Amino acid sequence: MALTDIVKAYDVRGLVDGQLTEEVVRALGAAFADEVATGEPGSGSPIVIGHDMRPSSPALAAAAAEGAQARGADVVLIGLCSTDGTYFASGSLDAPAMMFTASHNPAAYNGIKFSRAGARGVSLDTGLAAIRDGAQRYLDEGLSEVAERGGLTERDVLADYAAHLRGLVDLSGIRPLKVVVDAANGMGGMTVPAVLGDAAGLGALPLEIVPMYFELDGTFPNHEANPLEPANLVDLQAAVVEHGADIGLAFDGDADRCFVIDERGGAVSPSAVAAIVAEREIRRVQAEGERDVVVIHNLITSRVVPEVIADAGATPVRTRVGHSLIKDEMARTGAVFGGEHSAHYYFRDFWGADNGMLAAMHVLATLGQHDEPMSALAARYTPYFASGEINSTVADVPAAYTRIVEAFAGRGDFDELDGLTVTAPDGAWWFSVRPSNTEPLLRLNAEAEQESTMVAIRDEVLGLIRD
Repeated sequence: MALTDIVKAYDVRGLVDGQLTEEVVRALGAAFADEVATGEPGSGSPIVIGHDMRPSSPALAAAAAEGAQARGADVVLIGLCSTDGTYFASGSLDAPAMMFTASHNPAAYNGIKFSRAGARGVSLDTGLAAIRDGAQRYLDEGLSEVAERGGLTERDVLADYAAHLRGLVDLSGIRPLKVVVDAANGMGGMTVPAVLGDAAGLGALPLEIVPMYFELDGTFPNHEANPLEPANLVDLQAAVVEHGADIGLAFDGDADRCFVIDERGGAVSPSAVAAIVAEREIRRVQAEGERDVVVIHNLITSRVVPEVIADAGATPVRTRVGHSLIKDEMARTGAVFGGEHSAHYYFRDFWGADNGMLAAMHVLATLGQHDEPMSALAARYTPYFASGEINSTVADVPAAYTRIVEAFAGRGDFDELDGLTVTAPDGAWWFSVRPSNTEPLLRLNAEAEQESTMVAIRDEVLGLIRD
């Protein structure tokens, strides 16, 4: 098969058995070992391999280990973990890593997220294309083994991961909070009890956790593990109100993203979460004497995010959308924090990698240090009206772009950092149109100071896209 079908811009994603077979994964594991060049067995860093709770994940992880060992790499299997648990292992051991997960995709899918040592990202431009091409050669010509295979060990990192996060955000002194958590049968069902509870042997926090769907089940019997879809938040929203909880948290399948629900059952914008966390991290490092503080946000976050960053005395850096790209920018700028509207949150103190649990802890800390409810806290960071991301299937993307440019010529400022962003001269509204990397889609995000303006801009641009 052609690996170009499953190797995406930032990871590998495909249908189990039909596309992502053990043979394919063995070749990818071997090619990854070649790319990170861990050296002779027993020397240098091993390759860390973790996996989520999908039924196919353990066998695929084992196949990848076989491929890496065949090329002489030592392998450390860390077993069941969240994606940010793999980043923790990669960072703390200073070792390259592979994580087997398809994140929020349905049960028929699986995938691989790659990291270089220190949890650094791998994209098509920074090694993933070479891994793809090397694996394709092994599939076409056969996998050549080195004289001395690499070794294999197992290691449990959950307790160390939990202790590390507890050391970054102190929740011991906050007011008591009742927290409903929807793990969607994903890895949050393992990490939440360890980090926010006492399952990892850590002291109890002033949190009453009401669990929803904590049983690890990669068939997702209750709902898909994709909190970006409003339908997947309905159960959590109802439970927060039913239990009289202070806040609700929803994690995706591999638990690297976290979504927040207020005490009324309302969804809190990921941009508001990004602004809350950014302000906390800026204040923290300023108190430690840091002066030239940088925070990253991608171009579809709400305008409130760069405003909060600037008001706190830091420098906002606007970037294109993309997981590995954000990680690269975190390293390049030395940013203390990075936020994406997709609910990925990146931390300098977590090797520049994203961590949904850590973002949730910052929100809990902020809520727990004030008497106001989550809805009031969120409202302070949600001054604008947003459309959310709207996807449209488009047969001719360049033609759609041309229609938009012609319609808004003279009405706004144009920016082509990532797709097309048009901003009103007075800043009263903006919209972004970006093509998908993998599908014939255009993604629209619009925001305005007035709801009626946002609706008008949204509908006009959608009409131009779908003409």
